[in-house]
Amino acid sequence: MALSIGQPAPDFTLYSSEKQPVSLTDFRGKNVVLLFFPFVYSSVCTKELCTVQETFGAYEQFGAQVLGISVDPLFAAARFRQEYNIRFPLLSDFNKEVTRRYDVLLDEFAFGYRGVARRATFVVDKSGILRYAEVLGSPGDFPDLNRLADALAQLQDE
Repeated sequence: MALSIGQPAPDFTLYSSEKQPVSLTDFRGKNVVLLFFPFVYSSVCTKELCTVQETFGAYEQFGAQVLGISVDPLFAAARFRQEYNIRFPLLSDFNKEVTRRYDVLLDEFAFGYRGVARRATFVVDKSGILRYAEVLGSPGDFPDLNRLADALAQLQDE
């Protein structure tokens, strides 16, 4: 079931690449950007995460916390985060529970892989309400980070 803008965002608790539990409710009172992506180390995912990292200061200026979510094991996410100096948490949804709740589980990927996160971006506001969503059709598509910035700027003005 697709999520709708204006509804409460599904809560979750996942483990970070630092082996710590992270819940969406930990960030209540702060806007949160959820970046779902298929795999660390794939070309488009690496480009997306590194681009967000390079512009991380803009997200901080908007008072937003960025959380990356994939079905990768937390050990792979930890290695990627260290190698690319990613400053925001990368969360492991290895059991695919959160990707299902957010309706972004991609059944067929490539090379016979099944059950990875679809590339998607959500913004959850300070009260836990879903305020922005971009769910891409193809894993090779790149998110519109300008629209994401506009959505965060609008929340800052409210």
